[in-house]
Amino acid sequence: MQIGSSLSGLPPPQAGPRAATDTPPTNPAANDKTESSRAPATNQQLTEEQRAQVQALKSRDREVRAHEAAHMAAAGGLARGGASYSYETGPDNRRYAVGGEVSINTSPGNSPEETLQKAETIRAAAQAPAKPSQQDLAIAASAGKMAAEARAELAAQQFSGDDDDRSRTQARAVENYTQTSSTGTSEQKSVGINLIA
Repeated sequence: MQIGSSLSGLPPPQAGPRAATDTPPTNPAANDKTESSRAPATNQQLTEEQRAQVQALKSRDREVRAHEAAHMAAAGGLARGGASYSYETGPDNRRYAVGGEVSINTSPGNSPEETLQKAETIRAAAQAPAKPSQQDLAIAASAGKMAAEARAELAAQQFSGDDDDRSRTQARAVENYTQTSSTGTSEQKSVGINLIA
């Protein structure tokens, strides 16, 4: 399952000509090498509209990277690798992150306790950014369902484990009743019994 920002999850950059965004997600470390090999346009070579677009792309890049960093920090060991980004090339020939995602392990744990802990971590990771996307909220809801199922399983295990305690309580109650009724006197003993529903 993947959580992250997308073009629909956060506001797009300001209007203006846009480069194709069909670029597949790439590794940010590899992107750094690519950026340095291109000759960026200087601010004086750009029109006012292009400078505004560059500023919007820079802002979007910061938002996307902060969004994915929040997911990564909250996901901890459940994150599968690092964040991956989709990029848009600005009029200055630099690539800016306009979307991203973090893959996380959403498989159930080996026990209800472990599943519950994983579900809570998944939910926290999905809701970690300041502005979770719709996909993030859907994943948080799925994690909530996973947690509820794990809690139900834990309760069922605990309830079945209480059968022995209940049987012992019932046996003591019968024994106390038998002792009280077998005395044959009008004097009755008061015995406290706790019944577990």
